[in-house]
Amino acid sequence: MTTSAAPTGSPSAGVRLLRAALSALPSPVPRRQRRLADQHALVDGIPYTMPVNSNRSPVLMAAFPMAYADAVGLLPGTELHPFRLGRRALFVVTVVNYLSTDIGAYIEYSLAVAVTHGAQAAPPLLPGLAQKTYGLGQFVVDLPVSSEVSVKGGKGIWGMPKHQASLDFVEEATTISARYEDGGALGCHIEILRPPATQLPLKVGTANYCAFRGLLMKSFIYFEASADVAFGARAQATLRFGDAPGVRALRGLDIDAKPVFTAYLPDSHGVLDDYFESWFLTAASAEAAAAAHTGDTLRSVVDLSTSQDWLEPPRRGGVALLGSEPRTAPDPRTAPRP
Repeated sequence: MTTSAAPTGSPSAGVRLLRAALSALPSPVPRRQRRLADQHALVDGIPYTMPVNSNRSPVLMAAFPMAYADAVGLLPGTELHPFRLGRRALFVVTVVNYLSTDIGAYIEYSLAVAVTHGAQAAPPLLPGLAQKTYGLGQFVVDLPVSSEVSVKGGKGIWGMPKHQASLDFVEEATTISARYEDGGALGCHIEILRPPATQLPLKVGTANYCAFRGLLMKSFIYFEASADVAFGARAQATLRFGDAPGVRALRGLDIDAKPVFTAYLPDSHGVLDDYFESWFLTAASAEAAAAAHTGDTLRSVVDLSTSQDWLEPPRRGGVALLGSEPRTAPDPRTAPRP
């Protein structure tokens, strides 16, 4: 696949109109989070200055249609259902390069399925217009991060399936990419062609569903950013899985090579709500409940430290999926950190 630089120049009238409409939307951050500004908390030995936020953090996103039955097989319990895109479900990759947070700099690499929450599956597409009614969000299948303190907080407090791994985030003239390795084994490599410079002012909130301790846990995150977004033929990406333990459930699934959309947010600002919800994960019988994978146990977090250290970066020699020249990623641990 060949590549070219993202188009520049004056935006179309449609893009200008969309920018104006999005700019008029209010901030998605709840009033309580704004009221708590500059308050302090100490949770599981981790100090936070409220709200739990991030600044100046680039984000890569891509969404791929996948087989509906494959998506069903990834979901725990009986109350999560794949979001329907026609007859397909939607697999979502989101990589955030957190440059400024209360727990230091780290990368977060989310592999997830778009879902709704309730007694029954929702109609196709409608949850996009009524997100709260249908509990629209994403179920996080795997969530490697750079530092142990991020695992301690993200899993221990919010129930996210975090684990420490070797990660990078590489921004180049024509592509944005991120690589994930665990113990030397490839987890995932995602690379997108830089979308056109649409600079859409996004103000969005989303829900993360995660399995932990036999519970379905729901957390809420809010982002504000200027986003470059590509749809249709302009959305180009390469997604590749390896043999790392965290992605074994994803290997061999029917996930389209062509993304529905790609997005690059060069400078996002996020708030993770300290409020979260949880429910028991249930099954039709005691035997089925015992056999189901319902997340890690509490033991997986009790001995974690608050270290902000990163593991060795992934080995990138020779990787050039969308670009034309092999390159080696810079070591993220040597980059300046706020």
